[in-house]
Amino acid sequence: MNEQGRMFPTFASIGVIIVMLGGCALGPTRLEADYGKSVSLAKTQQILDPAAQQNLAPVYGFDGKAAAGTIERYQTSFEKPPPPPSFVISVGQGS
Repeated sequence: MNEQGRMFPTFASIGVIIVMLGGCALGPTRLEADYGKSVSLAKTQQILDPAAQQNLAPVYGFDGKAAAGTIERYQTSFEKPPPPPSFVISVGQGS
């Protein structure tokens, strides 16, 4: 085999590697640059007051008994669902 025949696989391999690395070196496409923007935009639009985290004053208007009752009712709602209502329609019984 001559010198040219032995060098072809080497140059072909180097060429394939260069092409593969060239594909990785490209920056994000226009579509890829916008990934995640819709989620962050939706999350931002759902925040009523962005500066609310700076206000450390306690919230007034909900006393302790009402809050405790609400939390207890919330926690017991996961225990067992209430039975479905049963309706009885009697047909054919006369009186």
